[in-house]
Amino acid sequence: MKPPKAILPLQTLSLVLGFAVWGILSSLIVFIKDGIPLTPGQLSLVTAVPVVLGSILRIPFGFWTNKYGARNMFLVSFLVLLIPVFYISRADSFIDLIIGGLFLGISGATFSVGVTSLPKYYPKEKHGLVNGIYGLGNLGSALSTFFAPVLAEQFGWRTTVQIYMILLAVFILANFFLGDRKESKMNTSLKDQVKGVYKNEKLWLLCFFYFITFGAFVAFTVFLPNHLVNNFGISKVDAGLRAAGFITLATFMRTTGGWLGDKFNPFKILLFVFAGLTIGGVVLAFSPGISIFTVGCLLIGLCAGIGNGTIFKLVPLYFAKQSGIANGLISALGGLGGFFPPLMLSSLFAITGHYAIGFMALAMVSLCSILLVLYMYWQDRMKLAEKIVNTTSQAVLVTNSKGIIQTINPAFTEITGYTAEESIGKTPGFLKSGKHEGPFYDVMWKQLKEKHSWSGNIWNKKKNGNLYLQYLTINGIQNDVGEVNYYVGVFSEVDPKEVQNASLKVDRNTKQK
Repeated sequence: MKPPKAILPLQTLSLVLGFAVWGILSSLIVFIKDGIPLTPGQLSLVTAVPVVLGSILRIPFGFWTNKYGARNMFLVSFLVLLIPVFYISRADSFIDLIIGGLFLGISGATFSVGVTSLPKYYPKEKHGLVNGIYGLGNLGSALSTFFAPVLAEQFGWRTTVQIYMILLAVFILANFFLGDRKESKMNTSLKDQVKGVYKNEKLWLLCFFYFITFGAFVAFTVFLPNHLVNNFGISKVDAGLRAAGFITLATFMRTTGGWLGDKFNPFKILLFVFAGLTIGGVVLAFSPGISIFTVGCLLIGLCAGIGNGTIFKLVPLYFAKQSGIANGLISALGGLGGFFPPLMLSSLFAITGHYAIGFMALAMVSLCSILLVLYMYWQDRMKLAEKIVNTTSQAVLVTNSKGIIQTINPAFTEITGYTAEESIGKTPGFLKSGKHEGPFYDVMWKQLKEKHSWSGNIWNKKKNGNLYLQYLTINGIQNDVGEVNYYVGVFSEVDPKEVQNASLKVDRNTKQK
């Protein structure tokens, strides 16, 4: 499907607005708390609660996007959002902020719309870049964090919130007139899509990775403005500017992460990401001054942004047929990753008087993620090797150093008649034809021990008792210290007449010379 020219910029700008609305409370909380008394615990809850519905709704939003299209999803979402935005502008209690903030989460759920819709329009080799560009919509958080305090200084926070209603109206019209009415739809039931993915461990590993990377982005977006004011004594506008810088860096790095995922192995990029998050968490854990704190935050923003883009490069590769539900689940877990840390940091601060344990937890979880990325990378390599072996037309058997068969491929069964259950755990001796004497095998093993390889014609016996001639190549697989751990035998059945004719031809040529 050729993408309409407006589709990528329209969906990206719609996400910018979605994230801007999602960040209303966190960007204005330093003003709201002046008019509505809030305890530190209530303050953390108010800023974190929009993440809850915004995360949970990402699962059905991905499914609904496949069913109804991105145009309808953005249109309806922005219409519904007019209500909680207006309600927040009239709030005068903690409960009002919680109720309005909960439904404000709809704006965060719009993230699932584009990551599900846009890959339909572009080839796989561009999915990382396209999702990275769409991810620039995260800039909405930066714009809110930077401009909302400036507007609040001039007009008050209630009027500032109402300005968002004007922006929502503009994009309701934009999606109505410019959205793609002919987007391809998928009517697979939610139950069938869930069945297709929930047993796949790759899905849950990607959920966990996104829980860390996007969770770090959301958590710091919510946490930074108030933290900078309270702990470093800077002005509200300055705090907003610094938080906006963090968000902007993370957002632009998301596009870079998607591009890197297209160009290089995504797993290697994720190793860099989690190593950086580990270092950043350790730096912040030591409660540094504002200069070092800024460096630690920017390192986390850099790595979290790259990770966000790279992870969504992997989703279409593994879940092309269940992209809606997979995108929804992964992005939902990422959103929830931003809900718990601010509350945890607030609780830890109340107990210990500092945030060190919370930041160190980020470092430790990121360190664990490095091991999981290595596991996932190794598993992919193993499955690739297994596919190559299983699809080759030549028979393959692998034994350990003692000659016990560890695995065979389908071609082995096709040629010999023996299944994996009948072969694995035995030595290849059950294949012997009886046509070769002991010295033949002695020479074979002597050469294997000296040169770690042997090749030649050998007679063996099939399961049905028929003898057959095969051309066999055996190679020893050595470990890092030069010891042979496995032997790999590759063979194919050959016609004895062709071998005999080839031998006669060689003999004639030798006599003529």
